[in-house]
This record gives sequence, structure tokens and C-alpha cells, in this order.
Amino acid sequence: MSQDFYAKHQATLDKAIEVTRTREFWSPYPEMPSGKVYGEDAAEQGEAAFKARLNQPFKVEMPGIVGEVGEEVSPYGFDLGIRYPKVDPDTLVPAMTESLKAWRDAGPEQRAGVCAEILERLNKRSFEMAHAVMHTTGQAFMMAFQAGGTHAQDRGLEAVAYALEAQTRTVGEAHWVKPQGKRDPLEMDKRFRVVPRGLALMIGVSTFPTWNGYPGLFASLATGNPVIVKPHPHTVLPLAITVEVCQEVLREAGFDPWVVSMVVDTREAPVTKELALREEVGVIDFTGSSEFGEWLERNCHHAQVYTEKAGVNAVVIDSTDNLKGMVQNLAFSLSLYSGQMCTTPQDIFVPRDGIETDQGHLSFDEVAEAIADGVRKFLSDNDRATAVLGAIQAPVTADRIDEAVKLGEVVLASERREHPQFENARIRTPLVLKVDAADEDKYSRELFGPISMVIATDSTADSIERARRLAKAKGAITWGVYSADESVLDQMEEAALDANVALSINLTSGVYVNQTAAFSDYHATGGNPAANACLCDAAFVANRFRVVEMRRHAA
Repeated sequence: MSQDFYAKHQATLDKAIEVTRTREFWSPYPEMPSGKVYGEDAAEQGEAAFKARLNQPFKVEMPGIVGEVGEEVSPYGFDLGIRYPKVDPDTLVPAMTESLKAWRDAGPEQRAGVCAEILERLNKRSFEMAHAVMHTTGQAFMMAFQAGGTHAQDRGLEAVAYALEAQTRTVGEAHWVKPQGKRDPLEMDKRFRVVPRGLALMIGVSTFPTWNGYPGLFASLATGNPVIVKPHPHTVLPLAITVEVCQEVLREAGFDPWVVSMVVDTREAPVTKELALREEVGVIDFTGSSEFGEWLERNCHHAQVYTEKAGVNAVVIDSTDNLKGMVQNLAFSLSLYSGQMCTTPQDIFVPRDGIETDQGHLSFDEVAEAIADGVRKFLSDNDRATAVLGAIQAPVTADRIDEAVKLGEVVLASERREHPQFENARIRTPLVLKVDAADEDKYSRELFGPISMVIATDSTADSIERARRLAKAKGAITWGVYSADESVLDQMEEAALDANVALSINLTSGVYVNQTAAFSDYHATGGNPAANACLCDAAFVANRFRVVEMRRHAA
């Protein structure tokens, strides 16, 4: 049946490979939660499926289950009460290692077909996934449906496409003939086998468990590495549903379902380091704090380690010929999911002498106030505000907002908001501060959450240099720039190339600096401290496998 899965999805896989080259817009997974697309009852059924999970045990088929564990609390104010299998790694890991052989021998096409089938089935459960993502991460429903569902599925398929192309770019067999002059030629029959590195460990993040997790999960799975999914203990359900679907398809395809398994722990009794240090683990994918990412990089030399860590994203404002569009664009970017995105701008560099705009010269203070007022107006309607802000995933992030007010002059205070459906939801609006560029210690580290600073610099050149220096030292995933001067844009592009940061130029409409599209946009570059990998490029998949040659004299 696995071959049938490849035949079923071959056209989709071929198209996915094509668009990774052309970088055009394409998605097989519709992003709008429409009954016309997913079925008139899909929304109701998805919500019911989520609610049926609450206060129940979640079943996953794995060797070594020894109990139950679970501690998820929705950022919208209620306990999920779900209990997940607690597993003994000393039993699970050897079983997965044994299962590797059949999964390896399936070959690249069959593995890609299984992965595509998994993604298709996940897509059909996007409404259930949206509620799972919403009530573990705090994302608002629409964002949870898209970023947690369909866009994550896009990223997963993108990784499968890169993996399939990398494994099949050369033939699997060759008849080699070397002329020997008057003597008979030398003839050899050669076979080339793709061999996975071992088990893969995918370490989930609390805010984007699927969007950040699927690239590594599917890149490893498609290249033959069985995957241990290690969710963040407060954000398990989205990845548990993913593992459930993976196992369903693997079982139907004739493989051990625990080729994809899940290890759940608690904050009080973590097991991630123990898993990462096991010699059977050949690939590790991690999204999260710089501290833990750097620990993995330092200590897990036996494995290929891919990390996305903290960074300080910047916007340089030099001038604009569309002040209203610039302010509205920034207001949305700062508000989306309460700034809990690795792509959200934090440091906004503005010359202390002000900028030129289509509405005349604005002083530094007026620019800061315009940004603050843009956020204020955008969030003035509470229903719209809560639909964009979502909820704060972790209490520590809310505490960080309160602490950050000490770092500068408050231009826009963070407010607590009430959710129309969930009275105990943890909701905060963005905090905007004014800071002088001389106070580097205040803005030269990531302040995760809805915290941004408008920083007074000596000039645009000073702004660019500070952003460049900060990205090279601390990392950045996104930059934005606003200027009506092409020479300034050239300088910013040169700095982006030097610092290895993706640059968005003069965004004033429906595209935002903190959003990227699979198959077209590269997420991170792997070229600065914020990440050592890119989602997704050829380098992200090519080192997850090796090619082993078998040769013999031709008969």
C-alpha cells in the first residue's frame, strides 16, 4: 500500500519539487477554514473532536509505556486534563532502532508517499488541529488554523519535496564500463543505497509546535530516520495528534507504527537531554531558547543538530512615501500573536533627527508616537484585537512585559484585555518603548513577547550598522527597512547579505515582515546565531542521510 501512496501523491510531490525551484505561490492545503472546502460540518466536527480529547487519556502505540503524564493548561484559562503515555526510552529506543531497517529499505519514493498521505490526512483534520494549537499555544483560532494547520502542512510537504529530490537526484543502479584498450573492458555493477543517520529527535517549541516542528519531522522521516517527537510539556496535543496520524498511515502501509513515536515529560522531570545524548540518535531538530540550543550544539556531536534559537529582529526606518501604510503594516506585525513569533520586529531604529515622509518631516518622537497610535487604533475594537493578539502562551512572558517597562520611556503601555468567550484568557497588548541607541544593553537581547523599542540613532547609516552588528553578534531572522532612497536600500541589502538576514523592503500592504510562505520564502538562513539551519533548503535535508555503495564484477 505504501507504493499506492506514492502513486496517489506523485503529482503533488512533483509539483512541490517544481515550486521549490520556481519559488512561485502554491499550496495544496487551502488556508481558509471554509465549509465549502473542508465540508459544511467540518468546523463543528473538528471542535467536537477537540473537546472529546479533554480530560481523557491519549493513546499512542509504542513499546515501553509505563504510565501517564500531562500538565497542559490552555492560555485561555482552563486545564486540558489530557494524560499522555509515559514511556521508558530504554525500551522504546531499541524497538525503534530495529524498525529502522524496514523503513530504510522502503526507499525514497515509498517514504515520500507515506509522508504525503500523512499530510493529507492532517489537512482533513485542520479544524481539530486549530483548536489543539489554539488551546496550547494561545494562538487565536484563525492563526491556529493557518500557521498551526495548513501552513505547517505546507512546510512539511516542502521538506518532503527537498528530501525526495536529494535522495533521487542520481540513479540507484549503474553498469560501469571502463575501456582497457586491447584487453577486455572492466565492468562493474553498482548499487547506491540511501542510509539514514539513525533515529531523529524532534524537540517541539511551546509557541509553534507544528509550524516549526513539521520541517524537521518530515525531513527526517522522508530520509529514512524514525522520529521521536518530544513535545514541549505545555504544548503536547498538536504533536500528539500528528503522531496519531503518522502511526495510522504507517500501520496501513505495513510498517511498525512506532517508526514515529512520542516521549512526553514534565517541566519538573525533563528527559530531553537524556534522549539527545543517546548514541542511537543521529539527527536532532530544535526550536527554542538559545541556552538550550547552544547546549545541544556543544554536547551532541554524535548527531546532526539543527537549531532555531533566539534573535533580535530589527526594522530600520529612514524615510517613507506611504506613512499610513508603513504604520498600519508595523501595527499588525507588532500585534500578531502578541509578538510571540521568532520573526516579530523588536528593535525599530530611527534617526534622532527624524525622517521625511509623504506627510512632511516627522521628528523622532512623532515617529514613535505614530507607531504607538497605529497599534492603539488597530486594537481599538476588542473583538478584532483578541482575534489578532491571541493569548500569552506562558506566564513568564506576561511577567517579562511588566519588567520591560523599566527599560525605556513608555510610548504605548501594554493593556490587559478580556476575551469575549474565555474570561480567564491571558491577553496583553504590545508595549512600545523609546530608547537611546547608546543604551545597547537595553535592546541587544531578545525580549520575547509583545515588546518593541523605537531606538534613536545618530543617522540612518548608524541604524544600519547597529542592526548589522547586532545580528552578527546575537542573531536575527527578519529585518525590515523603510526608505524612499534607493541608495539606502542598497546599503541595507548589503548589510543583510553580510549578516545573513532575510530583508523585507517597504512593506505597506497585505504582506508582513513576520510572515513567510512555504515553497517561496526561506525561513532563517542558518548564517547567524539565531539559527544554524534554514526552513527549508537543500542543506536542511542532505545531511540526514548517507549513500552507501555496493559493487561487484558484472556477470
